[in-house]
Amino acid sequence: MKCPRCGSDQMTLNRENFLYSSSGLSNIVLEDIEVRHCANCGDRQAVIPRIEELHKQIALHISTQKNRLSSEEIRFLRKYLGWSGADFSRKFDVAAETVSRWENGSQDIGPMAETLLRMWVALGESTQNYAKKILEHVADKEEPRNLPIRASHKRGWKLAAA
Repeated sequence: MKCPRCGSDQMTLNRENFLYSSSGLSNIVLEDIEVRHCANCGDRQAVIPRIEELHKQIALHISTQKNRLSSEEIRFLRKYLGWSGADFSRKFDVAAETVSRWENGSQDIGPMAETLLRMWVALGESTQNYAKKILEHVADKEEPRNLPIRASHKRGWKLAAA
């Protein structure tokens, strides 16, 4: 196999844990997956099976947590839902600038908008599987953030806090 970055054919394949920062989230660690390494340029690329299922599990995990959503989580959920910033602003009846501020952390998303975003993510799931208490109350006090979330692909993607 050739390196897509430099074209070298000096690629090796290892199984290892991989920080999935290209998801836009800083705390997702994929456990024991194939990672391609280029001996020539040092590029590393993860081989992620069933990436749509992984993103769904991440979105559901984020949307059911007690903490208020962070700016990177809001951005991830918007992209997971397939919305542009303009789509998001239309659906929430806010200015595009407001969505931008939510996603860059310069303005907190309001509790009602946050609840609505969580509900959009849950729409595809049975309401029996969705924690209704999360929608009734968004925690006012922050719990520790950016703890690693481990994602394992043994028999389908499963997420757990590290």
